[in-house]
Amino acid sequence: MSNRLTLRDRMCRMRKFLPYATLLGLAAVLSACTTGVYDDVPTNASAGSSTNIASLTAVIDANPNDASAYSTRGIAYGQAGKLDKAVEDFNRALQLNPQSYQTYANRGLVYRRMGQNDQAVSDYTRAINIKPDYDVAYVGRGNIYRQQGNYNAALADFNSVITRDSSDARAFYNRGLIYQAQNQHQRAIEDFATAIGLNPKASAPYIARGISYIAVNDPNAAFSDLSMAVNLDRDSAIAWANRGLAQEMLNNPKDARRSYTRAITLDNSNKIAREGLGRVGNG
Repeated sequence: MSNRLTLRDRMCRMRKFLPYATLLGLAAVLSACTTGVYDDVPTNASAGSSTNIASLTAVIDANPNDASAYSTRGIAYGQAGKLDKAVEDFNRALQLNPQSYQTYANRGLVYRRMGQNDQAVSDYTRAINIKPDYDVAYVGRGNIYRQQGNYNAALADFNSVITRDSSDARAFYNRGLIYQAQNQHQRAIEDFATAIGLNPKASAPYIARGISYIAVNDPNAAFSDLSMAVNLDRDSAIAWANRGLAQEMLNNPKDARRSYTRAITLDNSNKIAREGLGRVGNG
């Protein structure tokens, strides 16, 4: 009698692991650094180079009452990770032009990166009060609400963007994350699909949709999405780990082992990969 497990047997064997693994995967997606449109402010050290800052400072020296000059330098500081200096410039810009909704949103983003979420929400709200259809501010504020577990408020912000027939992939992606956290996986899958259609080069929605496919026991679809994710981002431990889960569900322990091992190489603390290797062995 063969020792090889059938797909049905393996699915039954893994079922007890899936709820924990899926939730763990979701938590990792929520906290992971993503790429492309899902970056709030991509870090760019060259933006804060002495040459670039000197050039922007020269513009300010020549136009000391130009709010946009301070805002531009503030953005450069923010991209370079010099957050305190970014806030100083945004403060000055708002003193000169208190109706600049873009500057409020930019300062809100910097506050969020600093972990000052109350100030960030306040700035996003000010931006919205000035320009009620400013999608960037709704998405930024909704993201904070989502991460705080305030799903009703977050959904209201994302729905506000979506009902304006927005092409903002982030609104669909983040609304999908809320549905996923609420175990409404079919609705989550639909939103992730829309986000992918709007921005097919970002790995985050493929990872998230793959996790939801695992949750609804569709390992073929999960494997397809998670394979796309690792092609787009070879350094995503959470994508490799969940890809291993999909391969394990498909009764491909050798391939699963390779994915789990890759995940461990990238993130030695990844529990999905460690537990997966415990099931499929180390080869």
